[in-house]
Amino acid sequence: MVHFEPKNDAAPQADAGLAPVTYLPGAAPGMKRRSPLQAAASEPDAEIDDVDADADADAETDADADALDQRERAEKVLLHRLRGRSLSTVEALLVLNGTGVDSGEASEVIEKFIQLQYLDEAKLADQIIHSHNVRKGLGRTGVEAEMRRRKLDPSVMMDKLEELPDDEAERAIDLATKRMGQMERFDDQTIDRRLTGFLMRKGYSSAAVRLAVKAAMDSRGGGSRVRFR
Repeated sequence: MVHFEPKNDAAPQADAGLAPVTYLPGAAPGMKRRSPLQAAASEPDAEIDDVDADADADAETDADADALDQRERAEKVLLHRLRGRSLSTVEALLVLNGTGVDSGEASEVIEKFIQLQYLDEAKLADQIIHSHNVRKGLGRTGVEAEMRRRKLDPSVMMDKLEELPDDEAERAIDLATKRMGQMERFDDQTIDRRLTGFLMRKGYSSAAVRLAVKAAMDSRGGGSRVRFR
């Protein structure tokens, strides 16, 4: 007697209803799925290079931000100093150097402030002439000494000194004559010595001082008894 095995058509029919399997690149049937850690371990050099590149980019961005912040702080410090009084470019540079900003950034800030006319050495020279020559009565030498102390550009300084009126002798005589009112109790030699020292400290030339002292002595009446060498 012959026995027939029943056909199992269910499995093929079930398979026929499924979509075809598509494997990911690098994967094949029977391969185990790798964890991200295992995947990274299989390509260590590429992964490290990417991390290093990102770290370098972040560090560069942070450095640029720090430099910008430092420059902004330096500009604010300089502006604060300029609100108090005018500065020469050398004085301004010294202020910036004190903020820790590098020399290149400091030079750029100086150029920016010159363009904005926050720094103007010609204007500063005029201020010195007004305060020291006009108000304090200093002579050319005294004015020049103050300009040098403030570290003005030599060319600007010379140009402004040339603009001073040629009245140094007259100014010295005026100062000496006014000073005589405080020296009436002294003898001639003491008056000569004190007037000479006073005018020399004011920055007047030796020739102007000698003329001024003689004129002041003569102004007392009866002439001067001082013997000039």
